[in-house]
Formats: sequence, structure tokens, C-alpha cells
Amino acid sequence: MKYIESKKNDEIKQLKKLSATKNIRKTGTYMIEGFHLVREADQFEQEIVKLFVTEKYQDDRLAKKYYDIATVVSEDVANELSETKTPQGIFAVLKVQESDNLENITGKWVMLDDVQDPGNVGTIIRTADAAGYDGVITSLDSADFYQPKVQRSMQGSQFHLPIYRMDINKAINMAKESGLRVYGSEVNSNVKPYNELTKNDNFALVMGNEAHGITKEVLNETDENIYIPILGKAESLNVAVAAGVLMYGLQSL
Repeated sequence: MKYIESKKNDEIKQLKKLSATKNIRKTGTYMIEGFHLVREADQFEQEIVKLFVTEKYQDDRLAKKYYDIATVVSEDVANELSETKTPQGIFAVLKVQESDNLENITGKWVMLDDVQDPGNVGTIIRTADAAGYDGVITSLDSADFYQPKVQRSMQGSQFHLPIYRMDINKAINMAKESGLRVYGSEVNSNVKPYNELTKNDNFALVMGNEAHGITKEVLNETDENIYIPILGKAESLNVAVAAGVLMYGLQSL
């Protein structure tokens, strides 16, 4: 295997640029790190184009499987590439999966209307996976799910269910045309509590921006807007927590 010792190496400099959305979209590749994520990518047959490991992992099964595209890097390089304080020493560059070919939507979906915090986006996608949802659609102004922080928050769920990035109004129209009922989440006690809905197995749940919620334009496009009753004195819930409550709540009506 090739060995890279210096963090000033040109290839390492290019890899560092994959933390930015514009470079991810330009190159059609993105990077993940950590044994769990790399193993999930391999298990779910993602297209791994490069593998980088420290000496700790050079004899690992994954390094041997991808021997032809694997590179051993020094601890200094691993620290340079990592987005964490204590890198595990294994990184993979994956091919971006094209996500513009969605033609119809069936089942239960979550849509994000400009949710911008990477941790929130990743947590919502992970929860959708855990709750048995069929897919997630993020608006064009939501945090890009290929960003490193979102990837870490998803913890491999990105390989388990489809995720699309597209205009939110187009997504809502597509859901309606496919026969799904579209619910918008509001912090507004004048709309219906989510637990008073009728059981439905075909719907799209729209969650809004952390500070401003769902835009009025989108709320006007939904079939029905719902809220989570606040039992204490807090004004509202974090969007990822609210999404979790609603995803499981709508499952158990």
C-alpha cells in the first residue's frame, strides 16, 4: 500500500476540501470517517473509491478487501483529515449517489424545510430510519447530508433509506400526486394536536427551520398542520426532538 506521511501532501489537501458542499458536488465524492461508518458503507454496497487507514487498520479486513485503492497514512495525516478530536484512523471516499430521479413517493416520508443545523438533519434522518420511514427529502437550503457533521450524526442510516435533496414545493406536490397526505409541523396550539389525527400509513411529515419553523408558503401547501402539546413551561422543542416525537407518534395512532 502507498504511504502518506505529510499532511501537506497534495492528495490530503484535496481530501480536506471535501468538507465543503461545493467541492462535494463538484467532485461527486464525499468522505466519511470511523470504523462503524466505513463498515456500514461496505456492508450496504456503497461505491468506495478510496480508503485511507493508519497502521492500526492496515491489516484489517476492510483494508485488505480494498487493498488496490487503500493508502496508509501517518497519525499526523489522520489528525489533519479528521473532524473529531480523537480520530479512529480510518477514512473512505465515497461516490455521491445521484438523487434527482425520484418519480413517485409511497409510504411514510419526512421532509425538511430549511433545517440548517447538521446535527439536527443527521439526527432526524437517523430517527426516520429507526422509526421505519420510507425516505427523507431535504430542501435545497437544508444542511447538505453529505457534509461530515451530518454524516456522523446519521451513523450509517444514510445507507439504509433513500435521501433526496430537492425543491420542497416540488416534493410536496409530488407527495400529493402520489396520494400521500402532507402534514406540516407548527408551534401553534390553534391547529390539531398530532395525537388526534386518524391513523394513516401514507403521509409526508414536514419539519421546519430551527428559528422560523416552516415557511408560510409551505404551510399553505400542506393538507393539515399539526402541533405537539407542550405540557410544561418550555415554549417549544428542538426540531430533531419534535421530529422524533411526531414520527413515532404518527406510527402509533
